[in-house]
Amino acid sequence: MDKVSPKKQLGQHFLTDPSIAQHIVDSLSKEHQNVMEIGPGMGVLTRFLLNRHPNFKAVDVDQESVQYLKFHYPESENSFLYADFLRLKEGEVFQEEYAIIGNFPYNISSQILFKMLDERNQVTELVGMFQREVARRVISPPGNKDYGILSVLIQAFYTGEYLFTVNEGSFNPPPKVKSGVIRLKRNEVKSLPCDETRFIRVVKAGFNQRRKTLRNALKSVTKPGFQHEFLDKRAEQLSVDDFVQLTLAIEE
Repeated sequence: MDKVSPKKQLGQHFLTDPSIAQHIVDSLSKEHQNVMEIGPGMGVLTRFLLNRHPNFKAVDVDQESVQYLKFHYPESENSFLYADFLRLKEGEVFQEEYAIIGNFPYNISSQILFKMLDERNQVTELVGMFQREVARRVISPPGNKDYGILSVLIQAFYTGEYLFTVNEGSFNPPPKVKSGVIRLKRNEVKSLPCDETRFIRVVKAGFNQRRKTLRNALKSVTKPGFQHEFLDKRAEQLSVDDFVQLTLAIEE
């Protein structure tokens, strides 16, 4: 097998620059025993990862990609899994803590992050390439136009940093937008001091009408007459802790 054809329906844009691939791999902490690569494609990251982490798995929903990797790395064929990461059950690949890495397909990148949140007690680090707009949104601080639902929910449990931008010409086929690589590391928060389901509802309600003050945006999740010092602010002005405090007040 000489190559894998990028499939539009899978959102595949294969990274072709090995120096960028090396940079991405080097951005992941080396001490991880268990590492999962999502969407390895033709293995531009995989070849740097295989001998670096004792228990490495690459998961791809593209059967052609998995066959290609097994053909080119026969000594590691058990490392390549034909599976949909979004449908894997918790603990199906790793029972212990693990890290995630990948050049993620744009069309499922947010879903990958939400699944990471669901499995946050296992996923201790993520290094990934996203559409630059999504990458910025994930790590944006309060008060910024990029700051939104994804920012708050992820920053509640992970500390993030934007690492570098990758231009369109580094891919086959080239995407229409630039990409951004970010690193997320699990923080010390085991669970929020408020009801997490309500917290998510409050955050979503606040940002779904982000031009309005929270007094108006949160009418669907508060009782008539509810008062709080944050109600005259907009959602993008509140930190994660502010949203926690607001949720606690609404619960009372």
